Amino acid sequence: MLKYQQIASEIQQDIEKDDLPQGTKLPVLETFMSKYKTSKSTVIKALSLLERKGLVYQVRGSGIFVRRRNRKGYISFSNQGFSDELSEFDITAKVMELDIRKPPEDVAFNLKIHPKEDVYYVRRIRYINGQTLCLEESYYNKSIVTYLNTEIATGSIFDYISNALGVKIGFSDLYFHIQKLNQEEAQQLQLKKGDPKLFVETIFYLNNGVPFDFSKVTYNYQQSQFFFQSTGHSL
Repeated sequence: MLKYQQIASEIQQDIEKDDLPQGTKLPVLETFMSKYKTSKSTVIKALSLLERKGLVYQVRGSGIFVRRRNRKGYISFSNQGFSDELSEFDITAKVMELDIRKPPEDVAFNLKIHPKEDVYYVRRIRYINGQTLCLEESYYNKSIVTYLNTEIATGSIFDYISNALGVKIGFSDLYFHIQKLNQEEAQQLQLKKGDPKLFVETIFYLNNGVPFDFSKVTYNYQQSQFFFQSTGHSL
């Protein structure tokens, strides 16, 4: 974990531990610089990360304030997957398939790669508090995500990409569909064929705009409670 990520994690823990209400003003940058013995730019990166996660917001000329969601039990969609947003839940995963293959046409198109290039294909079921949350199919550009195995895929792939590979994840495009489960999906999600599903396609990009992951996720409607937080200007 990089220095700014460590600082962001500690500030987040302080916010949650002290149960600071929305609108609580955080200390000035110099206080954080002194506390963590680091530079101003590192503190700003840490606070920017917290802002993207929806934990703080900035008022120009006034300071940085706590931003807390009021509803419990909702899952946040974020630019970097949602594992990091789910500390209040017990999240596990079962890897069903992991291999290197050539991308289907839609995958090559969305990843902007040639059909003869290799991708890592990962298919897994994710669980939340012991209940099926979603079926996930992900395709990673192998020239960027150079190595994956079952152990990595059982945990947070994005943590591995960011920390072990040093890949800088940027933004994402999400496409939502409301559909019905087929027989295989229903069986894996422990639901009935024809039950509703939330189907989400996501293209994840590096911070330089290069796509590296195209994912297709089918959510269990009984567990699908999500929220979105928009952000304004960066810190």
